[in-house]
Amino acid sequence: MKLFSFWRSLATFRVRIALELKGIEPEVVDVDLFKGHQREAEYRAVNPQMLLPALIDGDGPPLFESLAIIEYLDETRPEPPLLPKEPRARARVRALAQIVACDSHPLVVPRVRGYLERELGLDEATRTRWIHHWIGESLKALETHLAGSRDTGRYCQGNAITIADICLVSHTVGAELFKYDTAPFPTVRRIVDACMQNQAFVRAHPLAQPGAPKSV
Repeated sequence: MKLFSFWRSLATFRVRIALELKGIEPEVVDVDLFKGHQREAEYRAVNPQMLLPALIDGDGPPLFESLAIIEYLDETRPEPPLLPKEPRARARVRALAQIVACDSHPLVVPRVRGYLERELGLDEATRTRWIHHWIGESLKALETHLAGSRDTGRYCQGNAITIADICLVSHTVGAELFKYDTAPFPTVRRIVDACMQNQAFVRAHPLAQPGAPKSV
């Protein structure tokens, strides 16, 4: 198995967490987003969209998009399960995960930030306001859903780690990297703190990856 990764990629962070939870150690191929390596022909042959992560498992074509990769891992390596068995619980977990992976994170990725700068001429302060706005909107939604549901337990859905927790942790770590204060979201913080007691999350953390700075 081969994972195309970069320490700063929050989407790849999600996949690294799942791999760690499953006890899988893939070969890691570094694709430096800051240096534009994702746009080089070698990686474009893996993922024409030029985004991370990508995963190669066996002889099949590369897999892409973090949630699709995580569900593939869950279906092919089912222990420990990352989705509940009950349909309504599965739907809730997927919805919480998608608040992060589909609704918020895509608005703050490097290609969007670059477009805001190069094409729209927005200065750094304005771009930061954009980033903070969308991080905040999703955290408000997540806090409301989690704090207001009897399905929330130690983790997002009861007392077992799911893809919702993986996405929640990646989002709050991203908020911290962008210097957004998550203290106003106590339920989110409580669940993230519980997750970070699991070494899978610690080992997968962006700042624990090769090439990452000691702090941001």
